[in-house]
Amino acid sequence: MDSHEQALRKWKDELARLWKEQESEFVRSIGEEQTQPFTKSLSQLEYALEHDPTQANEHAQHAYDSWVVMADLRGKGKNNSVPIGGHRLPPMPYSYNALEPYIDEKTMRLHHLKHHQTYVNDLNKAEKEMEKARRTGNYDLIKHWEREAAFNGAGHYLHTLFWHVMSPNGGGEPQGALKARITEDFGSFQKMKAHFSNAAEKVEGGGWAMLIYAPRSHRLEILQAEKHQNLSQQDQVPLLVLDVWEHAYYLKYQNERKAYIEAWWNVVNWKEAENRYRQASQLKWVPY
Repeated sequence: MDSHEQALRKWKDELARLWKEQESEFVRSIGEEQTQPFTKSLSQLEYALEHDPTQANEHAQHAYDSWVVMADLRGKGKNNSVPIGGHRLPPMPYSYNALEPYIDEKTMRLHHLKHHQTYVNDLNKAEKEMEKARRTGNYDLIKHWEREAAFNGAGHYLHTLFWHVMSPNGGGEPQGALKARITEDFGSFQKMKAHFSNAAEKVEGGGWAMLIYAPRSHRLEILQAEKHQNLSQQDQVPLLVLDVWEHAYYLKYQNERKAYIEAWWNVVNWKEAENRYRQASQLKWVPY
């Protein structure tokens, strides 16, 4: 069994675990019939891994795609909001070793299952504590829990986006409207890339670099964020984000953040960024 097959088995086990945890809620919110494409794809993936590993990648993609469809249907239900304290760790859109050699499997696994899960857990705790404060009228610790919600909420949302703006089939340059907008706002793709890379390299401590669309100024900008939420701007839509906390790269690159950033461009999922720009650019506030 090669390393790719091992990673795919682990990814399948993680997806199966998430399904076991959320099956009853999916069935209740969208109906059992709507879950059948996913359960069929998951069964086919399990069979392929045991009997015909050459077909496993195809079935893994089908399983992930059908999971996304289920989640979208659930989100369009009668109440599409996440319950207070009900945030969940999203499944990875690819196996943990899929971004090698640029980002290693061990880093991806720890980053997702440990770091991201912690942000989810602590966000849920903060939301429940603030709900408790509203219920009891005791706001003595509201400053603390608001800070916890800001840090962990931003961490959860940014990581959820981070996984999707990377792909084993990534790299290259954007196309279409996003490329045209980048050229208009930065002069060229290479100038945007240089600006983004330097902003990422120079984030003080842990944090992020972000290519964003600004509905107020009607253009693209590059921002830093320290931690997840500090020293940045509000009322923006992130299109492309890069995590430069040490836990995102230290196992492979040690303190060579610049080398990590250069490698990361090889896995950028421009299709996802283009899709986000297509939707975000519909937002246009009165410019000031």
